[in-house]
Amino acid sequence: MRAARAVLVAAVAALLAACGPPQVQQTGPAVDERTGTLRVWLFDEANRAPKQATVDEAVARFERDHPGVEVDVQYIAVETRSERFTGAFNDPASAPDVAEVGNTDLAGYVAAGGLRDLTEELPRWPESADLAPSALDTARVAGEVFGVPWYTGVRALYYRTDVFDELGLQPPRTTGELLATARRIREQRPDLYGIATGGKYHYALMPFIWAAGGDLARQEGQRWVSTLDSPEAQRGIEAYADLIAGGACPPEQCADMTGSQSVQAFASGKAAMTIGGDFNRKAVEAGVAGKYAVVPLPGEQPGSTAPAFAGGNLLSVLNSSQRSTLAREFVQLLAGKEYQRKMYDAMGNLPTFLDVQGEVAESDPAAAPFVRTLRGGTHFVPATAAWSEIDAQGVLPTMVQQVIGGTPVDEAARRAAEQMNAAFEGR
Repeated sequence: MRAARAVLVAAVAALLAACGPPQVQQTGPAVDERTGTLRVWLFDEANRAPKQATVDEAVARFERDHPGVEVDVQYIAVETRSERFTGAFNDPASAPDVAEVGNTDLAGYVAAGGLRDLTEELPRWPESADLAPSALDTARVAGEVFGVPWYTGVRALYYRTDVFDELGLQPPRTTGELLATARRIREQRPDLYGIATGGKYHYALMPFIWAAGGDLARQEGQRWVSTLDSPEAQRGIEAYADLIAGGACPPEQCADMTGSQSVQAFASGKAAMTIGGDFNRKAVEAGVAGKYAVVPLPGEQPGSTAPAFAGGNLLSVLNSSQRSTLAREFVQLLAGKEYQRKMYDAMGNLPTFLDVQGEVAESDPAAAPFVRTLRGGTHFVPATAAWSEIDAQGVLPTMVQQVIGGTPVDEAARRAAEQMNAAFEGR
């Protein structure tokens, strides 16, 4: 029996790694203990110390306010989260009560039956009324809430102020101006990329699609249908691909460039612009401190902001928890306003509460462009477990690379839409 179970668990882990979590039928336990050990999983960091110090402070307060409760926090590697959550969903004895969850993983975990529905409980928490609607949307699957947004992350336009001053340029106000500015810089400063962005940087692509009025997909009842082949989406795809195909970021170097490589090119002084996140500020500071500024990525009309992808993580309660009330109360503490602000001070993680975002923007000018981006509107990927498969297959990067290589945008978009629909339909 043990050998058979080991084979089953290994097979399930392989499925999760490839296509999202398996379908695991779980019902929440009837037990709701108010003492004992509360188990928490959080993602590890390259520099864990600031995060751990903030978490430890919250844990000490929670244990003080809950006699008889011990909070056991484990830091798990992001790279192995699929295997860890697969094991937790299939073996509740090994599962935590509370877990940090990437918002793009959420739909898959919900499909696996692993997370508790918090829809009814959330309104009873007074602070929840101030959660940014766009952040809360990333916690929803089929209209139900399965976590509390702990922090969010968006991308904006970084640019070299010294280069812009030298060439007499102003930050671009529209998508068209962005393309023209990137080309001009490349022409007048051939030692620099006009903009560092890549064929494999799909989080930079998405705002162009949304700014043009397109979308990745639409929901029709219980099913999702790709809309990449719409005229609006195609216009955004073409505009993004032109940054590379047109030479502002030379295709020989940029067609295979990822997001982290794009930001690194800017931080190392090789590019005059890039599309980077608030979470990239430390890397940029280490390379071009005092020589850059940040503005929201412009949309198609002057003064508009291209909708950003709403990244970020949530704190969720596992369906198997035998301490669901304690788990929910711990989530409300660690993901509440006070500790979101503390986590921003420690890690630079953007808060998900509107009023705390305002406080951060006022006290830290470097955060202001990203808060303005949030206020300008954000979008998200389709809330379905199929997105994990679409992402793993590299559907969007492949489409962009095809356009860069000369494939007509309508043909590349049609192929990508067909691949997405196959994933949505389980084919």
